[in-house]
Amino acid sequence: MSNYSIRDLEQLSGIKAHTIRIWEQRYNIIQPKRTDTNIRMYDDQDLKLVLNISLLKDHGYKISDIAKFSLDEISQEVMAISDQKLNYPDQIHALTIAMIDLDEDRFEKIISTNFLQNGFENTMLNIIYPFLTRIGTLWLTGSIGPAQEHFMSNLIRQKVIVAIDGQVIKYHPNSKKFLLFLPEGELHEISLLFTSYVIRAHHHRVVYLGQTLPFNELVFAYDVHQPDYVFANITSVPAHDEVQTYVNKLCQQFPKAQILLTGYQVVGQDIEVGANCTIINKLEDLVELL
Repeated sequence: MSNYSIRDLEQLSGIKAHTIRIWEQRYNIIQPKRTDTNIRMYDDQDLKLVLNISLLKDHGYKISDIAKFSLDEISQEVMAISDQKLNYPDQIHALTIAMIDLDEDRFEKIISTNFLQNGFENTMLNIIYPFLTRIGTLWLTGSIGPAQEHFMSNLIRQKVIVAIDGQVIKYHPNSKKFLLFLPEGELHEISLLFTSYVIRAHHHRVVYLGQTLPFNELVFAYDVHQPDYVFANITSVPAHDEVQTYVNKLCQQFPKAQILLTGYQVVGQDIEVGANCTIINKLEDLVELL
C-alpha cells in the first residue's frame, strides 16, 4: 500500500488540494491520517475515493449528494458511468484505479475498448501517455510503490510489443533510418517502444537497441548502420547533474546525425543542445517531424 501527500492526490486526480481540504472539513468524505507533525497522509483507498468523486462530479453529481452516498453506492454509480463511453480524463482515472488495485481484468477492459473505438495510436497519445506522465513523477519521488508502477508498465509494454509485431511496413525510397536506445542504467522502455511503433507507422526504418545501452555499444551500432537520426529517452539516467555532459557527448560523437532527445531529465530542464540536436517536448512533436 502506498502513501500519498495531498499534492500527490492533486497530481493524480486533477482535484485541487484546496478542494480536497474542503471536502474533508465540510462534508467529512475523506478522513486522512496524520503524521507526527500533523501533515495529511492518504492511502490507496483514499486515492480511489477522490478519483471516484471526481468522476461523479464531472458527470453532473453535486458534492453534497455524493457526501450522502455510502462507499458501495459511490462504487455502483461509478460502475454505471463506466459502462458508457468515457472521455479521455475519465479513462485515465479508470487506469489509475486499476493500477491501485493491481486489477489486470479492468486494465484489459479499458484498453481493449479504447483500441477498438479510438485505434492504437490515438489511445496511446491521449490516454496511455498522459497516464504514464501523471504517475511517472510520483514514481520518481517515491509516492507510488514499485509494484504498482511495474504492474502497469509491464501490461502496457506487452500491448505495445504486440502492436509492433503486427505492423506491416512498406518503406519508401526516401525513408529515413532511426537508431533508438536508452542510456546505460535507464530501464523506462515504454516510451521508446511506442516511438518505434510511430516511426515505423510513418514508413521509416528503426534500429531498436532498447534498454541500458553502454555508450561504446551505441558507437558500434551507429558505425554499422549510419542512421539519419539517433533517438534517446532520458527519464532517470544519467543523473540531473550529468545530463548536460551526456548530451554534449552525443552531439560531438555523432555530428552527421540528428540527435532527438526526450524524457524527464531533458524536457523543460534548460539543457543546451548543439545544432544537430533537438529536444522532443511531447510525442506530437515527433509525429509532426515524421
